[in-house]
Amino acid sequence: MAEAPQSPLPPRDTRALDDALLARFAAAGYAPCDPPILQPADVFLDVSGESIRRRLFLTVDADGRELCLRPDLTIPVAREVIARNQPLPAAVSYLGPVFRFRGEASGEFRQAGVESFGRTDTEAADADILALGLEACALYGLPSPKIRLGDLGLFSALLEALPLAPAWKRRLIKDFGQSRLDADLSRLGAPRANGGTVPSGVLNALAGSDPEGARALITDLLSIAGINTVGGRSVSEIAARFLEQATLDAGAGLPAETSMILARYLAISGDPDSASAALRALAGDAGIDLNAALDLFDRRTGFFTVHGIEPADIAFSTAFGRPMDYYSGMVFELDDPQERISGPLVAGGRYDPLLARIGAGRSVPAVGFAVWVERLANLEAR
Repeated sequence: MAEAPQSPLPPRDTRALDDALLARFAAAGYAPCDPPILQPADVFLDVSGESIRRRLFLTVDADGRELCLRPDLTIPVAREVIARNQPLPAAVSYLGPVFRFRGEASGEFRQAGVESFGRTDTEAADADILALGLEACALYGLPSPKIRLGDLGLFSALLEALPLAPAWKRRLIKDFGQSRLDADLSRLGAPRANGGTVPSGVLNALAGSDPEGARALITDLLSIAGINTVGGRSVSEIAARFLEQATLDAGAGLPAETSMILARYLAISGDPDSASAALRALAGDAGIDLNAALDLFDRRTGFFTVHGIEPADIAFSTAFGRPMDYYSGMVFELDDPQERISGPLVAGGRYDPLLARIGAGRSVPAVGFAVWVERLANLEAR
């Protein structure tokens, strides 16, 4: 999504604010980290998909490997923790430039933030992160930003309780919080038709095959046709994508009741306490078990109150997400309540699967946030 440029302000020295922010992070136990600006592009493409390519500043090294200027600092910091074999739990902070194509806005801007790896008391860790994000805003003269909260873990629990094909669950999780989700739900709820992406004859041929057999069949057909690569993807990757598309076509035409459950879920919003009550009512009416996910949700709300964050001050929505594919639980944004600044001031959440996806070999509990320091400094100067 292109980010609107802010109203220009005279250049100003923000080093005192930077130092105060990093000092607050250090006081909370976060050690500074400054990962390389130049990063392997495939890490970001593997995690976020080819759609992020148009936002990257790309180059190629002498060996033909694709590199990029870091588009954020979460993944580079996580890579540093893995490369150093850093003992867990680990708490890391950062402040530096990141680079993304952003329409008319500058492609280079600064972000600060913290990342917490390896804490198993996840609800308390989530609350600590939100509280520290609020403190960051207060340092810039905004003690009461608008708090927007979502929870991908709740959505995942709902999908697990519904009769959906695994490919559809992956698609809905991937597109959660983005405009594509509405199109997914429309397609999922539409009657199954012969005019899908994959011809019905192919669907019928694949229906009797196990997943590995179906993949082998598609791979063989592509090889016979002389197709080796398309858009940089190998035959195996093309086959996997085709098979997923076939599964999505075959899984369309859900019962109306299931579609209604999804629609009712995504319409729930309010403070966390009222939302929890509405979600428990939905689960009871639908005959599905969301107790474990909702118990975690309620415990986290309790930890918010320990930090003095009142549930009534939180705008929770089941449909709220962040435009990054690696989130797995709580997500949040802190915004200017007067809307003088476009875009989040602080944003983050939980991303437990990320480290396994970038080479850690296992899932590691992880939560953090990024601070748009120039937006906050801009706001502080007004």
